[in-house]
Amino acid sequence: MGSARKKQWQIAILSIIFLSAVGVAAAENWPHWRGPRNNGTSLETGLPIQWSSSENVLWRLPLPGAAGATPVVWEDRIFLTSAEGNDLVLLCINTNGKILWKRTLGTGNRNVHGGEGNAASPSPSTDGKHVWAFISTGDLACYDFDGNEVWKTNLEDRYGDFNLYFVMASTPLLDGDRLYLQLIHSNAWLVLALDKSTGREIWKHNRKSDAYAECEHSYASPSIYQDDKREFLLVHGADYITAHRLTDGSEIWRCGNLNPKNSYNTSLRLVASPVAVPGLVVVPSAKNGPVIGLRPGGKGDITGSKRWYHWQRADGTPDVPSPLIHEGLVYLCRENGDLICLDAETGKQVYKERTHRHRHRASPVCSGGNIYLTSRDGRVTVVKSGRNFEVLASNDIDETISASPVISNGKLYLRSYKALYAIGVAE
Repeated sequence: MGSARKKQWQIAILSIIFLSAVGVAAAENWPHWRGPRNNGTSLETGLPIQWSSSENVLWRLPLPGAAGATPVVWEDRIFLTSAEGNDLVLLCINTNGKILWKRTLGTGNRNVHGGEGNAASPSPSTDGKHVWAFISTGDLACYDFDGNEVWKTNLEDRYGDFNLYFVMASTPLLDGDRLYLQLIHSNAWLVLALDKSTGREIWKHNRKSDAYAECEHSYASPSIYQDDKREFLLVHGADYITAHRLTDGSEIWRCGNLNPKNSYNTSLRLVASPVAVPGLVVVPSAKNGPVIGLRPGGKGDITGSKRWYHWQRADGTPDVPSPLIHEGLVYLCRENGDLICLDAETGKQVYKERTHRHRHRASPVCSGGNIYLTSRDGRVTVVKSGRNFEVLASNDIDETISASPVISNGKLYLRSYKALYAIGVAE
């Protein structure tokens, strides 16, 4: 790791420790679909845990169409992608609920899985000066905050048609001066690093796998592992999780057995993304399959290695929601509303409890010791973090939701198929 990156990481960790210790309510931006640390956690406190159509809803903005893309927020700007008929658009909205500008990213929307997804499934990212938006037609574009196009390209034209059963839903990862992407489908298994300023390819890695049938497809998103000794890119799909060097994309290690060969499921595509904190990578699979807690220092094929496994759980994986790690505990929100809490060090189950019995597609987020679980029917269940299970509140907006909640600058944002909601305490 470069000295500048190492210092930046150390400052971030010290800030988290300090703010947690003194109980400061820190206002944060939400620049990626899983937040400022790419893991669904926020340092903010004091957010409402209860709301209704008439309580703690600051505003509701109707949207031009449905989508599962999670919004991103930087100070007074909110960015989200959406379908608009056959078009796919990027919206810039201010934090008072007014649309500032709209740009067409591409055309050819496609609805899949009974309306559960469409071509506006990947989420945008921002660094406070520019916003990057990707849609499953392959269109990838960069705009400044005034809506001026900086560059635009089409990844299908560059790297071949996406061949998936559903749609390309992987969200590019913005880190430093790069965009990292995983394009894992039947026509290619590619890992890419692009220059965020130009869209130029920095490196391309052809990822190997022995997956076949629908297991060739991945709907997960890349993430980065980082501690004071190492950093690498995590890529999830086609029966494996792999770690890649940021310098050239070459593979450091891989772990399989997410789809055991002796009971191979030919429709086990990976959707939930891995999540990492220093010392631990939590790896989901699919369809009630295994969950693995890995140590980060492996090399080569570490499948089944006791040295590099913290723990392994035989079942209970989330099918779509990504795991959450908070204060030494791992939370797994299953698609049926079961919430499983594990000890992060040992993997031992702390509890398994039932929440709202409806399909969950959004990933959980945590703020102020509260975990927000969002189901497709518009209910958000708020659970107290910690070893004792406690439901604090259940809130309904009665609109379909598959996007994950967003926490930024004292507000909780919910993106339904019909509207964007700002939840907060009126001043």
